[in-house]
Amino acid sequence: MWIAWLLLLPCVLAHTIDLLPHTEHCFFEDMHVGDEMTLTYQVSGGGHLDIDVRIRDPDGQLLFQQLRKDTGTYDFVADADGRYTYCFSNEFSAISDKTLSFNVHGILYLTEDEGLIPAERELRDLATNVQLFKDEQEYLVMRERVHRNTAESTNSRVKWWSIIQTILIVAVCAFQVYFVKRQFEVRRTI
Repeated sequence: MWIAWLLLLPCVLAHTIDLLPHTEHCFFEDMHVGDEMTLTYQVSGGGHLDIDVRIRDPDGQLLFQQLRKDTGTYDFVADADGRYTYCFSNEFSAISDKTLSFNVHGILYLTEDEGLIPAERELRDLATNVQLFKDEQEYLVMRERVHRNTAESTNSRVKWWSIIQTILIVAVCAFQVYFVKRQFEVRRTI
């Protein structure tokens, strides 16, 4: 039983890749006419959290393009048989690498003639809704991670700024005590 769960675990996790500066990663899906595909992605770290995304059909025609965005979703139905390409690009970045999580899922099209009974249709709808819920949950986890990192960074800066201010106040107070004490010293002249 546990072995089955361990074997299924990689199937439910999102794909995570690191995009180095000036690089592009492309992936391929072989699809038939009527197949549906959904691509969701979320940038979770690096730079301004933005990447370019492009999806092309088997003929190389651009189906979808989103430039310098941190998250996105695109659904489409295949119009032709062949290999569809989706690419994630960090080519515009000169310094920072990006961490990207993405999910690809699809539905193979079956007609009523191919034996799709109402129970199967309901199961397919349920599976689609569970997948959408899972994608939304992963998006929320990524957003929480980004916001937590921002809060921790801000907290650290406030801490160090407070320490520096405390040191400056103590130094100014010591200087004032020394200066006032010198003003009231009796100076002897011979």
